Amino acid sequence: MARSKTRLERHPRIDPRPIDQHMTLTQLVDQTFLAYNAARLREACQLFSRRMLADDVTVGFSLTGAMTPAGLGMAAIIPLIEHGFIDWMVSTGANLYHDTHFGIGLNMHVGSPFANDVELRNQGIVRIYDIIFDYTVLLETDAFFRQVIAAPEFQRPMGTAEFHYRVGAYVRERERVLGLQRRSILAAAHEYGVPIFTSSPGDSSIGMNVAAMALQDNKLVFDVSRDVNETAAIVLAAKESGGKSGLLMIGGGSPKNFVLQTEPQIQEVLGIAEKGHDYYLQITDARADTGGLSGATPGEAVSWGKVDPAALPDTVVCYLDGTVGLPILTAYAVANRPARTPKRLYDRRDELMTTLKRRFQEALDKK
Repeated sequence: MARSKTRLERHPRIDPRPIDQHMTLTQLVDQTFLAYNAARLREACQLFSRRMLADDVTVGFSLTGAMTPAGLGMAAIIPLIEHGFIDWMVSTGANLYHDTHFGIGLNMHVGSPFANDVELRNQGIVRIYDIIFDYTVLLETDAFFRQVIAAPEFQRPMGTAEFHYRVGAYVRERERVLGLQRRSILAAAHEYGVPIFTSSPGDSSIGMNVAAMALQDNKLVFDVSRDVNETAAIVLAAKESGGKSGLLMIGGGSPKNFVLQTEPQIQEVLGIAEKGHDYYLQITDARADTGGLSGATPGEAVSWGKVDPAALPDTVVCYLDGTVGLPILTAYAVANRPARTPKRLYDRRDELMTTLKRRFQEALDKK
């Protein structure tokens, strides 16, 4: 009995104060998110703000699900970029395509998931669950991308980070001309030097427009090998400089794998000694028991070398809709952590790649 009491004394009592009009978001999370996935979200907020945002941590961010159509780019991701809380990013092309709508002055609207889709089609309206927008939004965004990639600077192979950085300059200029501010992730990432990669560049309307332009002899080709190596170079530099690598993952899918596979690329493929990422934070609705990567746990990632075994206490998975978790996580971080100086990793890509090549050659020489 005494042993049981001693053990319980190490754990806080569930005794929250009543919620009232004076309670801040930080107090709400810290004092009332006490159990189940609310508790995991509290742990995520605290891990991100108190440890992952230390100056020596390089934070990678992966994004899946239709987050930007729901306004999460403007509401949450751009503030994270502006505060220096995201250092590099992997996104689905779809999120970046829909992000562009807002940056070039197009609109999306609140709708209903119960609308008649045949009627919507007849009216020229497109639906993403409970978001609706005019079909011309797609056509105008397609026209914008085709005009941009016809420019001379795009007439060669390039990695997706360079592609998004260059496109971001055009979106930022369109924002300026239209008198818009803080509308596009691409524009913000361009301004703050945050490299954005797409793990499956053909799997979106952006890639579809690049493919269409190829039929007219446009020379733009995505160099996916450069993407694999640039992301690995970012992580290697973070670790070998004496710092740490942390990952914030919204959803799963290919972007989740792409940020995580940096460590197997370093260790397994390039033969460079490393231990894995130091922080792992995921908000997902995917289950682990289906065997898919989206729901794979941090423990499973340890078995692949993706996560440092010693870092398992610093891993959190919230089984929660990203449209709920990401805004709360962002608000908590902005309220509790001073802005960091942007690392501007895009500007350092060539330097980091040079180091990766050297370390790979050293590993080969030792064999």
